[in-house]
Amino acid sequence: MRSFLASSIGVAAVAALTLPSVATAATTTASAPAAAAEPAGSTQSLPLAPLPGANRVGGGSSQEGLAAREVRPFSLVGVVWDNARDELRGSVQVRTRARASGAWSAWQDLETHNQDHGADPGTPEAARPLRGSTAPLWVGDSDAVEARVDAEPAGDGQDAAPLPGGLRLDLVDPGAGPAEGDAGENTRAVETPDVLPALDEAATRAEAAEVTGAGIESADVAGADSLARPPIGPRPRIITRRGWGADERLRERGFVYTKSVKVAFVHHTATGNGYSCAQSASVLRGIYRYHVKSSGWRDIGYNFAVDKCGNIYEGRAGGVARAVMGAHTLGFNTNSTGIAVLGTYNRTNPSGAALRAVEQLAAWKLGLYGLNPKGKSTLVSGGGNRYKKGRSVRFNAIAGHRDGFATDCPGARLYSRLGTARVAAAHYQGRR
Repeated sequence: MRSFLASSIGVAAVAALTLPSVATAATTTASAPAAAAEPAGSTQSLPLAPLPGANRVGGGSSQEGLAAREVRPFSLVGVVWDNARDELRGSVQVRTRARASGAWSAWQDLETHNQDHGADPGTPEAARPLRGSTAPLWVGDSDAVEARVDAEPAGDGQDAAPLPGGLRLDLVDPGAGPAEGDAGENTRAVETPDVLPALDEAATRAEAAEVTGAGIESADVAGADSLARPPIGPRPRIITRRGWGADERLRERGFVYTKSVKVAFVHHTATGNGYSCAQSASVLRGIYRYHVKSSGWRDIGYNFAVDKCGNIYEGRAGGVARAVMGAHTLGFNTNSTGIAVLGTYNRTNPSGAALRAVEQLAAWKLGLYGLNPKGKSTLVSGGGNRYKKGRSVRFNAIAGHRDGFATDCPGARLYSRLGTARVAAAHYQGRR
């Protein structure tokens, strides 16, 4: 079996799938080497201040912002505050100046997603000094910025809630990609490939046997197959972290695993749709840096990302076939995987290519753990704004972020397509 797998996808590809090799029966950590050099890219953090005429509310201000100013080049922007438990109730807008043309954009909204993404309470990642943050917005190569944050009016003559303390604007330069320099150089002892190629069903089953050591697992959940050879979708083409230029010096060392993958939560990144597919890797590097340096997470929150051209990207490190614990659906990161479509889909339809990629990815990933994409699974809440800690919740195997947390994510237009995605993913597994 090992020789067949090695000849099909190579030893390096196996390393990308499995690194490091651990039992999946319990949450486990394993160290990865880290270089001493400063990670590529940069983050400028500019404090916001009360704007002229702003009302004082509860010791804070009802409006804060940043006057237009020139800055070092950046491509992604977000607003951050000191305490992740504080809610930013209001609106956040920025406008930026393009380096190439010198033209200023219109005012653009940043999604104030607050606590809906992040580490589950009680986990080591949640014990980190996490910060509150909006969704980041991709603005392209820019060199000037202006920002304003307005507290939400309370109504009925009541004062608005104060804005969170320590508001600041984080401007992210994602750094150069692998083709532009060595910023994405992988520091693992075994070099991984830039791309894991698509596999047929036979090679996918061989991969599953190699990864688990004993064949595909059959999940003990509703919708799981009890057959000796449960249906599994062929593995789609996946661009690895090395391929999109993830600097492994940026993330926290080590990996965290859970026992299984019972649900695939679909997200949108809310970073806007003004990116080209040639920029997708830069967008991902920007999100990665923002999640780690601005929000304080151990790594990028999503397990996978998909762009509008249908390219699939490895997200959080630890092996694409493993049950890696992410920080994508607060309260339900255990025994789930997070698939984020790059863009904002509240009023924009996702592309057909992006939807097909989500369907193929979910068919493969859920199939590794014996799941029927049209089935349902039960997860236990770690705590959140929709389900209290300890509550058992039954989800569709392919669910939207909003199913586990009160949020707009993954946007109304993407969420409305998930029913079709479940059927299509089941077909990719060979089911009717």
